[in-house]
Amino acid sequence: MNLVSDQESDVVIVGAGPTGLWLAGELRLGGATVTVLETRTERDPNSKALTIHPRTIEILDCRGVAETFLAEGVRIPNGHFGGLPDRLDFAVLDTPYPFTLALPQARTEELLEARARALGATIRRGCRVIGLADRGVELTGGEIVPGRYVAGCDGTRSVVRTAAGIDFPGTDATTWGFLGDVVLDQPRFANYAGPGGGLMMVPMGGGITRLVGADPSDNRPGELTLDDLRASVRRITGTDLGLRDPVWLSRFGNTTRQATVYRQGSVLLAGDAAHQHFPTGGVGMNVGIQDAHNLGWKLAAVVTGRASDALLDTYHEERHPVGAALLEHTRAQTALMTGWTPEGQALRALLSRLIATAPDMSRQLAERLSGLDVAYATGRRVPDHDGTLFERLRTGRHIKTEAGLVRPDGHLA
Repeated sequence: MNLVSDQESDVVIVGAGPTGLWLAGELRLGGATVTVLETRTERDPNSKALTIHPRTIEILDCRGVAETFLAEGVRIPNGHFGGLPDRLDFAVLDTPYPFTLALPQARTEELLEARARALGATIRRGCRVIGLADRGVELTGGEIVPGRYVAGCDGTRSVVRTAAGIDFPGTDATTWGFLGDVVLDQPRFANYAGPGGGLMMVPMGGGITRLVGADPSDNRPGELTLDDLRASVRRITGTDLGLRDPVWLSRFGNTTRQATVYRQGSVLLAGDAAHQHFPTGGVGMNVGIQDAHNLGWKLAAVVTGRASDALLDTYHEERHPVGAALLEHTRAQTALMTGWTPEGQALRALLSRLIATAPDMSRQLAERLSGLDVAYATGRRVPDHDGTLFERLRTGRHIKTEAGLVRPDGHLA
């Protein structure tokens, strides 16, 4: 016999990563009751994501929680497209935050969890969801956690998506990258690229530097050893950089998929459960948080009776095209990053020069990478030109501005 939890939540969120935690906070801000279920008993100390993009910083400011992120993150005033040597200048962007923040995902999750708990979300760890129930989800051991709606924020292997029967079409991996969090003789920001492979170095604090790249001589899935990493780094840079004492070693592929629907009845998907791609440009976590930002106010309005259930259909209508664009430009960047042939190297050189010499092209790529170019059929993102918009949005409700009625997510209504 299944045991049913005593109290039903308006929303059960599966997954306590950045997407699920931001969604939990947004739902609580809108008055919904929330239970977050996470398989891990402890937060993963290995940070897949390091980069917080300008639009995500705006979102944090819209809820009054940007200050800690800004104080702790390292500000980087530019970004790369496909690992090209000429970088995109974020100073041209129409935002008070023309930079990315380098901050380990583990710390981002810690801050987002603190916000969600402070707002009253229930977060349960050590809970493995095995499927959907008639109203809620089922855990190993037979417990039913009831909820009017279920949000799958449980990653690319989403149990929620699979249980709901939502297709996840796309392409399997054909190329692989490597990642190593290690100690170096001289930690620094650096970028190497050439026919022998590509490598980026990002200091993470605590004496640890992240090495991430791709090596055409070792393009395969499977375990990454310290010897593998050392050999790849030596091939790409001519030296092993004195790398040692690994904290985390991993390989990742360019599997690319997108859920056919983001909403199916009472089930909704966000973040990696809805889209999977090669981690080019560090956009994945950001798009997930932006999914949650779009969904949160809508779902809260529905469960509290302020809006009809039909409002949830606009979540798919607005965010699915964003996910499709994400897959397109990460695939394009992957092609550039793995252009090892003479022809590929020529294409890289040409596009890199265009970034340096064609301001309109550079701006458009920067707007896309930063998340500032997103516009829905209902309305575009509203910039904070007078310095008060983000503060006024902190209630999580619609506000009136000179530009028109602005939704809680900062887009025109």
